[in-house]
Amino acid sequence: MSNISKNSLKTVLLQLECHFTWTLLKDDVDLDNLEETICDQIEFLITKSKITNYNLLAYVKHMKGNSEEALESLQKAEEEVQTNHADAVDRKSLVTWGNYAWVYYHMNKLQEAQSYIDKVESSCKKLSSASRYKIQLPEIYCEQGWALLKFGMKYYERAKKCFEKALEEEPNNPEFNSGYAITIYRLEDFLTKGSSGEDSSLEPLRRSVRLNPNDTFVMALLALKLQDIDQVKEGEKYIKEALQKTPDLPYLLRYAAKFYRKKGLVEKSLGFLKKALEFTPTSGFLHHQIGLCYRAQLYKMKKATKYPPREQMEELIRLSIFHFKMVVEQKSKFIYAYIDLASMYAEGNQYQEAEDTFQKVFKMEKLTCDEKQQLHYRYGCFQEYHKKSESEAINQYTKGLKIEKNSHERNLCKYALKKLIERRIQRGSADAKSLGILGLIHQLNGEKRQAIECYEKALALEPDNEEYLSALYEIRLSIKI
Repeated sequence: MSNISKNSLKTVLLQLECHFTWTLLKDDVDLDNLEETICDQIEFLITKSKITNYNLLAYVKHMKGNSEEALESLQKAEEEVQTNHADAVDRKSLVTWGNYAWVYYHMNKLQEAQSYIDKVESSCKKLSSASRYKIQLPEIYCEQGWALLKFGMKYYERAKKCFEKALEEEPNNPEFNSGYAITIYRLEDFLTKGSSGEDSSLEPLRRSVRLNPNDTFVMALLALKLQDIDQVKEGEKYIKEALQKTPDLPYLLRYAAKFYRKKGLVEKSLGFLKKALEFTPTSGFLHHQIGLCYRAQLYKMKKATKYPPREQMEELIRLSIFHFKMVVEQKSKFIYAYIDLASMYAEGNQYQEAEDTFQKVFKMEKLTCDEKQQLHYRYGCFQEYHKKSESEAINQYTKGLKIEKNSHERNLCKYALKKLIERRIQRGSADAKSLGILGLIHQLNGEKRQAIECYEKALALEPDNEEYLSALYEIRLSIKI
């Protein structure tokens, strides 16, 4: 044993199915926030597998450099297996043992690492695996799916495939169905929420609720989905049923709050959020939702009267800023919270703070297309309505529009641009750039004749513009075809 080679050991370790081989990158998450989320779920989500959460917690602890704490988490995962799955230790422990091997490897304790590799090999043999060190089990696909889901949007498609593989083996497994439904729902957050067709999360969520009648987390997501497709009455029925079953579950309270905020009952929403905050006082999600509630009250007040009470408005702005700041201080990668904070600074005429916060987001790396589109749209609004810079607003809206990802924010950029450019045309101050952008809008809308007209007018002012010439050629070619 003393002659174990670190290189040969790593060759075997890379074959194991566990968090260390699932390409879960620490740069894609806020580790402190993820650790807090996992600990909250272990404490409050009784329907969720503690084994899965302890295994993931061990991986997070390792990434934070806390090897001993990682081992403690893995020990707790083992205890959960012995307590709740004594008849299936081999199947339920493979991921845990794989993680053990990797943690000991990184601690340079190679004999201990080898001992856990031996456990994995022995279990694979008992379970008749064709491979010495891995086996394709639905519960492993499921655990990988949950881990991927925790690491954010860019991992959602992979998570979906994992749950699909698990369901191929056990189509009626309640946990696999929950994982799949939640993943589809999360994916819709970044695609089209109002869908109820084949690719919608509606039926997976309904099926999950039928198979998991006590899982009020999934029940709340079904309620929100029904609300998204204007079936509010049925959605509220599920929210009420869930609240009767688990009235003190923080995860349910936060989704009930979201449901009632979207329904326009902001005070009721705030009540649920403040109750949830008593259980998880540092939750970034809760502080963000509270900030959105105060913002909704502000917008409602501004809309209701031409001269809203100034002191009340200032207090709502102050409260919104306070809660949005709480979020960004705790969730450094929560891009939308930064954008909401910047926009609220603008509402309070704190323009320098707004500008600084927007610029902080522009400097962030690895923004998704959706995040970039929202950033350009909201910064464009700041320039248009607060800084009164029409040209910079047009510049920002155009950047958002040119990101080729269909989204709500892209449409908002399109409508804002169309309005500003048409205003310029009415004033007689439209230049080639304005006409070219209007041509692009018509082109995206499939209005080819109007697009050609705009590009021709733009080229009359700038005859050698390659962008307009190329767009015009492309449209004419598509008409001929």
